[in-house]
Amino acid sequence: MTELLPLDPDQLLTTTRAVRKRLDLDRDVPLDVVREAIEIAVQAPSGSNNQRWHWLVITDPALKQQVGDLYARAHTEAYAGREEPTDPTAARVNASSLHLREVMATVPVQVIAAIETDGPELPASNQAGLWGSLLPAAWSLALALRARGLGTTWTTLHLKYEREAAAALGLPENVHQGVLLPVAYTVGTDFKPGPRRDLDRIIHVNGW
Repeated sequence: MTELLPLDPDQLLTTTRAVRKRLDLDRDVPLDVVREAIEIAVQAPSGSNNQRWHWLVITDPALKQQVGDLYARAHTEAYAGREEPTDPTAARVNASSLHLREVMATVPVQVIAAIETDGPELPASNQAGLWGSLLPAAWSLALALRARGLGTTWTTLHLKYEREAAAALGLPENVHQGVLLPVAYTVGTDFKPGPRRDLDRIIHVNGW
């Protein structure tokens, strides 16, 4: 088993940040480490314990370029016309997001979490149950990667071109992508909890 960082559970949960600028693009990520992290991730819950998730682990430069190009295209369209943020925190997030657009194709590994359904169309009802059977495992993967000194960030922009990505990766029609995770070792491992809203504004006991 890969050596783990000395993080207690609360530290792991509160310091698994969105990593963009601190992704180490020059250090190889062994496939065995990614497989080990996915093995941890699939202990997450899934509806009726069906475990219908699939994990696209992309290391081929040409395929990473195709996915990266789709991501960059969607990102450019999403950010077109936006004014430069004046808030310092928002400005930092914006700058790191722009950085990720430039490097998505060159991260060591891209992981796409996907889920299998009974047919090519998404079910008309119980979307919470469908994605709730995939996304907890994807977040568990981010945690497992963090514990091993790797980082990622949660991205869904490329899903605007999900069909194009599916075609490039040879996905069956009944396998639907949920999130794209760029994976790399991090430059340093010292991450801090992020700012969050006051709990009294978001906790509602016995009703709103």
